[in-house]
Amino acid sequence: MTNGAQALMKTLVDAGVEVCFSNPGTSEMHFVAALDDEPKMRAVLALFEGVATGAADGYARMADKPAATLLHLGCGLGNGLANLHNARKGKVPVLNIVGDHATYHVKYDAQLQSDIETVARNVSPGFVRTAKSTETLCQDAAEAIAAARTAPGQVATLILPADVSWGEGGVPSAPMAPPTPELADDATVEAIASAIRSGKKTALLMGGHSLREPSMLAAAKLAAHSGVTLLAETFPTRMERGAGLPYIERLAYLAELATVQLTDVEHLVLVDAKAPVSFFAYPGKKSYLVPDTCEVHTLVAPDQDILASLNKLNDAVGASQAEPRLQPEKRPGRPRGKLTAEKVCKAVGELMPENAIIVDEGITSSLMLSVMTAGAPRHDMITLTGGAIGQGLPNAVGAAVACPDRPVIALIGDGTAMYTIQALWTMAREQLNVTSIIFNNASYSVLNIELERVGAEEAGEKAKSQLDLRGPVINFAEMANGMGVHAVRVHTAEEMAKALEYAQRMPGPHLIEAVIPESLSGVKRRILPWMLRSLPSLPLSVSKALKRKLAP
Repeated sequence: MTNGAQALMKTLVDAGVEVCFSNPGTSEMHFVAALDDEPKMRAVLALFEGVATGAADGYARMADKPAATLLHLGCGLGNGLANLHNARKGKVPVLNIVGDHATYHVKYDAQLQSDIETVARNVSPGFVRTAKSTETLCQDAAEAIAAARTAPGQVATLILPADVSWGEGGVPSAPMAPPTPELADDATVEAIASAIRSGKKTALLMGGHSLREPSMLAAAKLAAHSGVTLLAETFPTRMERGAGLPYIERLAYLAELATVQLTDVEHLVLVDAKAPVSFFAYPGKKSYLVPDTCEVHTLVAPDQDILASLNKLNDAVGASQAEPRLQPEKRPGRPRGKLTAEKVCKAVGELMPENAIIVDEGITSSLMLSVMTAGAPRHDMITLTGGAIGQGLPNAVGAAVACPDRPVIALIGDGTAMYTIQALWTMAREQLNVTSIIFNNASYSVLNIELERVGAEEAGEKAKSQLDLRGPVINFAEMANGMGVHAVRVHTAEEMAKALEYAQRMPGPHLIEAVIPESLSGVKRRILPWMLRSLPSLPLSVSKALKRKLAP
């Protein structure tokens, strides 16, 4: 007879869940054994749960469907929470399968017993369920997959007790179709059309699935016809970019700079995005970044049909036949001399191949990445949606599994790389075409900046030591080589370009460790807080010029 795990495996692949990123334990052994019974299911081993969950996130962003994670009890799920948080904030479909003790063993409160449902609800608030029997397991799974795939996407968690997995009599369940998203209603469209026709400055803030080519082109028609400004959320889940696509400026991470972008906007139209707020609270500064004089409209909620709603708005204002302005092809040129973060970004913009996937978790070191790659060949960009660092390397694993014919370039800070460095081993094991570029500036640079911005007292040696990675300086190239990834350490722009060209020629994973100074250090770091404080008192044209200089 078919056991629960075997029936579950059939249910998964029939619903299009064909990859499982796993870090299993004893309670999951029947599921592991069932992998051999299903040739359509690919199993990818991760050495840390945060790699498995981050890989499932990156896979779904590029495949537009969920992968499964296989995690061991509440502790394993807990180890993977940070990247599940990023997936939740990015509205990414992920299916967690979390093993549990056999139902009759729970009462003994064994060493690994925990309340898994409570752990899961933080990142999976829309669907958490413990399978109660082998007979109902597959229906539970079908409902979990449907929940994950329902627009806009979410993390769904199915808890699998060991005896439900090994029990006989499992029956696969057929896939369930998610509901069809609705369009924006007539009243909403007409209200926004009236705001645009008023002549007051209007901006579209785009997020989620609106940053794909069809929706971007529809928004660009509106911009060309009516002068609407197009903005993207600070950390897009997935954004299509490059030559031949509309250029959409991302909101700046620093609240002071985002305020400059929004200060003269009188109507802000949300398209699968939230009204912008600062990432943290700061003494004496506003958390809500929309100007008091600005009216906020929601054209498309995350669970609605984005493209159809944008087209409906274009029809209402007469923009349907407008010719969108597109980004021309433009490379930034080959960098030379001593290596800096900006020159690393310039090398990527100059040398990146067609149809690449960029994973950006460079933090302060990738401030110039967007401008350096704006006119590069068409590519996708994945960013740090939830702010929980350690996303980049696992996302790169998942993106490469989802798109094996596309090169993946991951730009990663040295501090964040250490959260999930085990991802390099999975890249080597699976022979994934990922080039990881580690910015090694031996510092938590962004926290040095935040230390100034939050108004903390003058930092002493003990405080500074908590933000410093120089004792000892980490050698990422040696670590990568130890995990089976070809790696080099570079100090000049010429070495950087040569290493990037080699990585693109040779299949399999590569790591380039870029040894650089901090992007914002010394005098720059000392004057930055003063400059940010002065922005409101400057003429708007000057403030916008400074914004473009600091974070283009």
